[in-house]
Amino acid sequence: MIVLEAQKTVAARVHIDGVGLHTGKPVRVTLLPAPSDHGIVFRRSDVTDRDNLIPARFDQVQDTQLCTVLVNGAGVSVRTVEHLMAAFAGLHIDNVVVDVDGPELPILDGSAEPFVRMIESVATVGQRPPRRAIKILKRIEARVDDKLAALEPDDGFAIDFEIDFESRAIDRRVGSYEITPESFGDLLSGARTFGFRHEVEFLRSRGLALGGSLDNAVVVDGDAIMNPEGLRFDDEFVRHKALDALGDLYLAGAPIIGRFIGYKSGHALNNRLLHMLFADRSAWTYVAAVEDVPAQSGAAWAEAGVAAAER
Repeated sequence: MIVLEAQKTVAARVHIDGVGLHTGKPVRVTLLPAPSDHGIVFRRSDVTDRDNLIPARFDQVQDTQLCTVLVNGAGVSVRTVEHLMAAFAGLHIDNVVVDVDGPELPILDGSAEPFVRMIESVATVGQRPPRRAIKILKRIEARVDDKLAALEPDDGFAIDFEIDFESRAIDRRVGSYEITPESFGDLLSGARTFGFRHEVEFLRSRGLALGGSLDNAVVVDGDAIMNPEGLRFDDEFVRHKALDALGDLYLAGAPIIGRFIGYKSGHALNNRLLHMLFADRSAWTYVAAVEDVPAQSGAAWAEAGVAAAER
């Protein structure tokens, strides 16, 4: 049975504590329910002298060197938003206030999994009106040198990603992932960020990556993985790049119906792709998001959504 998919928010206030990857300082993230059509908005609770609200949109991205950084018109920023945005995308969460008491989100274990567990601990509620999605109508692609990021039409949402590193610990890997709320947890949420030992040492010499450790990243030294526990997945590196892309693409402001193709793509190229997409009005259209539910549960699902929306 095909039904319109309800917008969703978190069912209750919930928080998580950690340290910032670059500052190394403690930070708390609190999620608060938001009304329909509110979208995802970050609030810097430590900033009180100017506008501290930062919409989670692609046109608010001003830095992509080491992570995705959002900045509002008052110059207030929040960095390393991609893992939490991926959790929202994977769990189909549309409306939430993200209260953060520092300049960056906590790195946690380097993946989106802790954010997923936090959200699942309070569950989500359906809202009216139905979700609106961005349907890709024709292929759009962004290229820089040999790097590629593209979107093309598809019936659902999927990510095809390819990486290619000289290190034999990473090597060339290809992954293809059909993303749904049911598949997201097993496919992508647990894949951790990664980097090279020499890069970490350089960043620390510049006062960055002060919160980084083997507890929150996979660190590669030449052709060897330094983490004693090894990898969570045989292809964890390409899965994490797909996770980052999922979070970056959710800054479109709505879910995408289409297929993302990435070759050695990163935050900068992912963001450029969204700018190119929205600059070409013939490449996309808004549609109502739908989902498959068992026929016998369709009425119950609809009643539950209405009840949640009317609370």
